[in-house]
Amino acid sequence: MLRLVFVCLALGLCLLSPNAAAAQQSPDQVWIQIEAKSSLPDALERATAWQAMFDDVQGYRIGSGWHVITLGPFTRADAETRLAGLLRENLVPRDSYITDGRSFEASFWPTDAAPDAASDAASADPAPEASLPETAATDPLTEIAPAPALPDETPEQARQSESLLSQSEREQLQTALQWFGFYTSTIDGAFGRGTRGAMAEWQEAMGFEPTGILTTFQRDTLTANYLAEQSALGLSTITEPEAGIEVTLPTALVQFDHYEPPFVHFAGRDGSDALRITLISQPGDQSALYALYDTLQTLQIMPTTGPRERGERSFTLRGESATVTSAAFAELSRGLIKGWIVTWNPTADLPMDRILPAVESSFRPVGDRALDPGIVPMDGATKAGLLAGLEVRKPRLTRSGFYIDGAGNVLTSADAVDQCARITLDGVTEARLTLADPATGIALLAPATPLSPPATAEFQLAPDRIGTEIAVSGYSYGDALPAPVLTFGTLQAGEGLAGEQGLKRLALTALPGDVGGPVVDSTGAVLGLLLPASNDPARVLPDGVAFATTGPAIAAALQAQGVTLTQATRQGALPPEDLAKTVGRMTVLVSCWD
Repeated sequence: MLRLVFVCLALGLCLLSPNAAAAQQSPDQVWIQIEAKSSLPDALERATAWQAMFDDVQGYRIGSGWHVITLGPFTRADAETRLAGLLRENLVPRDSYITDGRSFEASFWPTDAAPDAASDAASADPAPEASLPETAATDPLTEIAPAPALPDETPEQARQSESLLSQSEREQLQTALQWFGFYTSTIDGAFGRGTRGAMAEWQEAMGFEPTGILTTFQRDTLTANYLAEQSALGLSTITEPEAGIEVTLPTALVQFDHYEPPFVHFAGRDGSDALRITLISQPGDQSALYALYDTLQTLQIMPTTGPRERGERSFTLRGESATVTSAAFAELSRGLIKGWIVTWNPTADLPMDRILPAVESSFRPVGDRALDPGIVPMDGATKAGLLAGLEVRKPRLTRSGFYIDGAGNVLTSADAVDQCARITLDGVTEARLTLADPATGIALLAPATPLSPPATAEFQLAPDRIGTEIAVSGYSYGDALPAPVLTFGTLQAGEGLAGEQGLKRLALTALPGDVGGPVVDSTGAVLGLLLPASNDPARVLPDGVAFATTGPAIAAALQAQGVTLTQATRQGALPPEDLAKTVGRMTVLVSCWD
């Protein structure tokens, strides 16, 4: 009987998977799990691909029926070093981790099968089950039990070993759980309900029994994987003495580039713009904080889509587009404004769910210094390149328009709003297109938020007096000037060159920014809307020839929208300065954005 028990135990060991046996013989060995597949053919195909890169690929079936692909085995120290290097070089998936192989069963790789084993695996007949001698099959003492799992601590033993942890070790476990997204509360080293729940979630995700109490091995695994990712990203605490800021940055990905008060720029180590981090440091008060909030929203790196919030002492910004995503924060304390901007390409393979929280949670002002503009010699070239990498967002084009009613509806040229992703009035108010009429060349805009126009247009619909002086009010130079410019000319005809109706021909030297502006008489009454110059390459008109859509044509086009124009009752010519002031109050800068 004793002989049969010995044979049984020996046979039990023989039936263990090669790795399970090895794991029991070498409990200090660990593996780096890099991929998992539910089907054997897929797993063999992926193992073949990984084998072309690494010479220590191992594949095992696990209890859930999945097939895992690993590298190893290693000692724990070697595994931590190897995983950190692989992650740093982006050679393995970001979710690769260190495992002890407790769940490993049968080995499927490496295999001595033919090269097309992957394709044959699905159709191969299962191997016949080994039969035992009849005596073994009928004798209870010879039943083959499953391979025993590797010994580990019981919950009580785990709690006892946990009690020996130092405060810093307990905090590190919470930090690691937070890093992997399982823990969201305070790092205080106290293992309360939140920490226990996070531990149980991590255990379940890793295939352990979710007891909520980590064993020594589990604590070592969690910490090792955390430190491996930290090492791969090069997360280090940076103290910027000139800026008075302390923050954790991914130094394996970015490095200090240059000062440019009020900014400290960190650019990509590989020279790419996949990730940029900018620190903000300047003296100031609440008005300076609010000005910074407005300024950051005009930068190219801060897309207009995304949440933003401004309080009395701080603000947050988030901008998202297909090509760039940015997050920013700044706060005011003791007369100093400190903050950061993180900008990245959303198509790049960057672990932003790790990097951004690291920056957010670690950022803190230190000392009483702000970035001194004198730290960088400001010669002409430097000033010309101010805000390098933080270019101010510019509209694709700017045109003019004018208010036509108390609701803030704006009339402008149709070409001003053609194929615009976004339209603004005076650079501030968002607007939407409600009418584009190609026949007259006009467009009608409605403000997205209610506004009260300082003045509205009154139209002169009476017959024209040819030869009289007219003027157009427009933003000739875009937003370079804070107010519109009044350009004078003469009304030459009440029709187009070929007799087209609905047009006025003007003797006027206008600029592209004037297009869409109101054409007025000497009383300030609107005669029409300035149209863009002809772009017909076969017919180039002399300089000083311009055209405007007439008031009656505008009235007919707007009638379908339920908009009625106000007719002018003005009498008497205004002096040029009064005319410019009167017409300027109803003129609007229209900006078209990509």
